[in-house]
Amino acid sequence: MGPHIGSVVSADDTLPEPFTQEAMKSMTHNHQKGLTYRDAGVDINAGNALIERIKPHAKRTARKESSGPLGGFGAFFKIPERYNNPVLVSGTDGVGTKLKLAIQYQRHGQIGEDLVAMCVNDLIVSNAEPLFFLDYYATGQLDVNLAEEVIASIANGCELAGCALAGGETAEMPGMYQTGDYDLAGFCVGVAEESNILDGSRVNAGDIVIGLPSSGPHSNGYSLIRKMITNAGIDPVTKELASGDLLIDAVMKPTRIYVKAVLQAMATGYVSGAVHVTGGGFQENLPRSFGSNLTASIDLDSWERPAVFKWLEAQGDVGAEEMLRTFNCGIGFILFCPPEHVTSLTQVLTRAGEYPLVIGELVQRTSDSVIFSGDFT
Repeated sequence: MGPHIGSVVSADDTLPEPFTQEAMKSMTHNHQKGLTYRDAGVDINAGNALIERIKPHAKRTARKESSGPLGGFGAFFKIPERYNNPVLVSGTDGVGTKLKLAIQYQRHGQIGEDLVAMCVNDLIVSNAEPLFFLDYYATGQLDVNLAEEVIASIANGCELAGCALAGGETAEMPGMYQTGDYDLAGFCVGVAEESNILDGSRVNAGDIVIGLPSSGPHSNGYSLIRKMITNAGIDPVTKELASGDLLIDAVMKPTRIYVKAVLQAMATGYVSGAVHVTGGGFQENLPRSFGSNLTASIDLDSWERPAVFKWLEAQGDVGAEEMLRTFNCGIGFILFCPPEHVTSLTQVLTRAGEYPLVIGELVQRTSDSVIFSGDFT
């Protein structure tokens, strides 16, 4: 038995000579007919080629706090110096079965933006600045061109969010996926000033609910969307909505990344709470950001549902309550604000490129945590 790690080797012990390249080649020659990892479906050379391909994409997302080369065992990142009492905030997510549509209709070039958005939009709810992002890309057989396209779109999302693509993992797992399939997961770490963290405790009755428009269904409800498309027996590539958009374009628009506008708004000190409207819609997500003594009263007449949601409602004969519990229905992010600061806050959001809408208010709870008024049209 050889020495354990950390044990002392005496002068009498004999260590084996190190293998030379010639010796390794000789050993390989003697086993030319043996199985290789590539025979089993894992191409290490393809993985190495992908790393070289994605280095420029990662480089364009780098921040001044980024440290260390891509491809190491760990990613290094310095906490920005402007934070006095920094608290790290982390999040992870995927894009759900929207990925199935991306694969089926060859819409790979923006799906990475969805992945980043689902993570960073969660972080900013707490008033955390996204710092760096890690991705996980898994497939049965690695297609380097396809993987680069997807990871390039992840880098695009990181640029929009102002965070660094610090690294990731590419897993080639033969037998785990059907030909052409792949899966994605994202992981993001951000930082917040401890005294500025929003955790729901600052939200009060009388606060106004401000909604920011979504680009479409974002990355939620796609199992239902896919079922509706299948049941309708239509081709989403040719089906035109009332807005003039093709159905496939409407459902594949990338999730909006709200980071820069929302953090500017939060820097005013006027925001008492926030909500990322994801899976579970209004009824499940709003109560996560305020106390059990409050109710969010939402006025459905305060915004018009985009055409894609009207089509989904009609096609699936889905009631208003189920629509609001499944989809964002046109509002992707929500801010709470005391009424005296609404004008100032909406001005900041407008200058940042947003289209803020007053969609309700917080009231003392007497029934459900979320109630609706107006018509769902």
